[in-house]
Amino acid sequence: MSEGVRRWCGDHAGDERELRVAVVELLRTQVPFSFHVSLLVDPETEVGTAPLATVPEPLVAALPAVIRARYASALNRWDTMPTSVESLDRATGGRREQSGFHREVLGPSGVGDVASICFRDPHGCWGFLDLWRAADDPSFSDRELVGLAEDADSITLALRRCQARAFHDAPVIPVAPGPAVMFLGPDLRVIGQTPDTDEHLRALLPTEADRRPVPAGAYNVAAALVAREAGRFDHPPVARVRPAHATWLTFAASRISTDRPRDEQDIAVTVTASSPGERLQLYVRAHGLSPREIEVVDRLAGGADTRAIAEALFVSEHTVQDHLKSVFDKTGARNRRTLLARINGR
Repeated sequence: MSEGVRRWCGDHAGDERELRVAVVELLRTQVPFSFHVSLLVDPETEVGTAPLATVPEPLVAALPAVIRARYASALNRWDTMPTSVESLDRATGGRREQSGFHREVLGPSGVGDVASICFRDPHGCWGFLDLWRAADDPSFSDRELVGLAEDADSITLALRRCQARAFHDAPVIPVAPGPAVMFLGPDLRVIGQTPDTDEHLRALLPTEADRRPVPAGAYNVAAALVAREAGRFDHPPVARVRPAHATWLTFAASRISTDRPRDEQDIAVTVTASSPGERLQLYVRAHGLSPREIEVVDRLAGGADTRAIAEALFVSEHTVQDHLKSVFDKTGARNRRTLLARINGR
């Protein structure tokens, strides 16, 4: 649809936040919409992170319930979409009430049709974008959806490149040592947290000192946990995200065991610095490495030399060197030391 979108994505050398803001504004010039939700997605666990959104005012205060309802409704969700773009009206034949998310959240807030765009490639799902129209606006047309689909591949590649560049930045500022923990009620509302939690959250979303940062990452993994327990989300409630100028963080959710029924138990969300193994999985996906290249890098990260890698993979040492040369070309790392330093965050 838009040569401007493709050109801008191809030239973009900034971070993912700048990319997502620009993409929304470029799409707005081609396809009118009233509200939007842009979400990064952990490419391995498929849990959302770092939302950017403009939504009806009533939904701002109800954010935990909104996120929970989105995970509970599989219709046109990023992990269930068979195509990169679909609209709510087209998926339901105009019967929006078939979507629990629309019936319970969007419809009562004056939202009509929704165009959903999934940014997925063979290496994972990198992001998701919902465009919401007001209830009295026309549905998204087939022509508009085709245009959005034409831009999806360019945006997907740009998002993945942003994630890859996040490993190449200057030395990052470490977060506070030890895990931070946030405690949520069954309805996902915050009921408490450990002292270091604010520092972790402010690294993700800089916030004025007198305002508490919105724990969107915690809401997402907790909503994923609730949906998984209900059989509506087939992925672990874990997500990794890199704040600007800080180390990668891993959010994980689990129930706090009590004698109450499981769905009435509180939820603990831990926030920790991502381990080298967790970073490795993101690194190889973000750089688009092949399965064989991933095997080589995995063994290299485990301390194996060329001979040991060759023996483990039943190939020649020359073949291992060829794989490493391809890895260096794709990642921009000049040598093994640089490659491992980026993976390990040193």
